[in-house]
Formats: sequence, C-alpha cells, structure tokens
Amino acid sequence: MSTGFENKKRKTKASFAPSIDSKDITTKFQEYFTQIKDPRVERTRYHLLTDMITIAILAVIAGAEGWEDIEEYGLNKQEWLKTFLELPFGIPSPDTFRRVFERINPKEFEKCFRQWVQSLVEKLGVEVVAIDGKTHRGSYDRATQLKTLHTVSAWSSEHRLVLGQTKVTDKSNEITAIPALLEMLDISGCIITIDAMGTQKSIAQKIITANADYILSLKDNDPTLHQQVKNWFEIAQSLGFKDVDVNISQRVEKGHHRIENRQVYTVPVSQLPALHEQDLWAGLTTVVMVVRSIQHWNKTTQEVQFYITSLTSYAHKIGTMFCFYKTIIFPVTKPSLFITSGVRNFGSKNHNTSNYIYRIE
Repeated sequence: MSTGFENKKRKTKASFAPSIDSKDITTKFQEYFTQIKDPRVERTRYHLLTDMITIAILAVIAGAEGWEDIEEYGLNKQEWLKTFLELPFGIPSPDTFRRVFERINPKEFEKCFRQWVQSLVEKLGVEVVAIDGKTHRGSYDRATQLKTLHTVSAWSSEHRLVLGQTKVTDKSNEITAIPALLEMLDISGCIITIDAMGTQKSIAQKIITANADYILSLKDNDPTLHQQVKNWFEIAQSLGFKDVDVNISQRVEKGHHRIENRQVYTVPVSQLPALHEQDLWAGLTTVVMVVRSIQHWNKTTQEVQFYITSLTSYAHKIGTMFCFYKTIIFPVTKPSLFITSGVRNFGSKNHNTSNYIYRIE
C-alpha cells in the first residue's frame, strides 16, 4: 500500500464485472417462482404461471410498459422462449396477463423475486452496494389524494441492478427503512455506501456486525463531525499534508455527457485529533475528502465532499466507489410494472406495497 503525497496521475482503466452464463439464468429462472400459489381454478390454467411470470419480468427488463407490450414481447421472442418455457398454448393475451397478475399474492412474489436477485448477487460477486432514497416524481395523484411515493433502494452500480427496495411514508423515515433493507440482504463482504441521511451510528454498527464495510457521507446530518473533518482537511491541504500519512488518487472519467476530474484524499483517523463521538462510530478507520471538477457542455462545476469509512486508507480503491455516484445510483424515475392484488391498470399509482419490477435504463 502506497503512502505519502502521490503526484502521479492514474488513468481510469475499464473494469468488467464478473459475467454469468445467460443460458444458466434463463433455464433456472423459473425455479425461484414455483412457490407462488396459482390464483386460478384448475380448469382455467391454460398457461403455466411460471411461464407468465417469466415472460412478464423479461418483457419489463426489455422495456415493456403495458400488458400489450408484454404480449408483443412474447410473440416476438416466442422461438427463443420455447427453448426454456413450455408455452402449451402459446403466448397469453394482454387480458390474461392482467387478470392473473391482479390476483397474485404480492408477498409471495416479493419473496421469490428477492431470492432470484440474491442468486444473481452471489453469482456476479457484487462488492459495492449503494443505498439511497428517492422520491418518485409523478406518483402523486391529486384526484385520489394519494401521497408521493418514497422508496429506499439497495443498488449495485457495477451491475446496474436493484438488489432490494422498501417503501417509506416520507423522506424522514429513510433512517428507519435502511436497517430493514440491510436485513433483507446478505451484505457480508460488501462495501455499503449511503448518503448523508443514512449516516447514523446505529446503521454503521449494523453494517459492521454484518461483516461488511461502509462509506458514509458527511453533511449537515452531523454538523459537528462534518465541520471538524472539513477544517482539518483544509488546514492539512494548505500545508501540503506535511508529516501526514495521506493517500491520494486522481481519476478522469467521461460519461453522461460530462467529464469528471476527481481527486480522492484518504487519511487514517489516527492522524487526526479525537473526532466528535469517535468511539461511537463502529469500525471507523479512515476519513475521506473527494474533490470533483465536473465539465459539462456549457459550464464547469466544483464540489468538495467528505466521508467516513471503515476501509483502510487506500485512495485508489475508495475512489472507485464514487464513479459518477450521483448519476447512476437511481437511473429509473418511475415504476414500469406494479404487481399487487386489486390493481386493475398497468402502472397504477396505487402504491400500498413495495413490489415493483424496475426497468433499468
């Protein structure tokens, strides 16, 4: 591990996530949904339930936005679908999809869906899990007085995969939702990144207890600690980090119609004076400063952010956790498919449960 001030710039190298056999995914896909009880009477079961669920999920991932789209996807991909589905009566009609999904038990579906996602997580070797809340624009319905939908999601940015999600009544409830979301996932060995809302001592403790690491953003959620870390970095940087065991990494990345020049500074917490309530932060090992210069097509912006982490002071590794963090963590702005009892319209705004299937764009 290198230490000291490093002037050498490191160019970003393309990294590729572990791949898994697509045939293995499709052939074993149905195994995870056999626990769902078929709501239809025996004499009306022309189409296998697992076939219908498989087609619906694959169609939504491919961009389907309605029951007709799901049928069209099935018809266009029928020859391929036949290689791993039975399809005794071909592709179901849009009305058949709608009637069946209206009656599926959402809790059963949620359980099976999570098991399937967990299997992907294990095969892909997900290392970094970003957790953050989102308010879904357009989910408010004035006519029915339905409040705006707020969700907290666990997101694998490397694989562009939503690992888990839960609904909250408002943004302030994210603090209680995050521990519940962490319990849904096996995060052992993972690195959990959370924005300022989730920077809580209890959440840090839960992550450490689960044999995982964290990177937590410092802002006004803990103004004393934030200001203390900020002041120390400003003074140390002005002195050129003299006699400080600092590790520095610089990366330049292009994407999303912008160029980001990012400098990451990591310092062992032992190098700083005692921080505010330092002993209460389980596993706290390193403080981090990230300096971003973002060149857009019409302007350049500068920003500085501070973090605390349980990881050792290695700027190059920690710096990879911030790759276009703000842009990619939640690329989906609205639910593409909603499955619950009694919902009669595709994409209904009734969101009394958390069973969404997202199309990742």
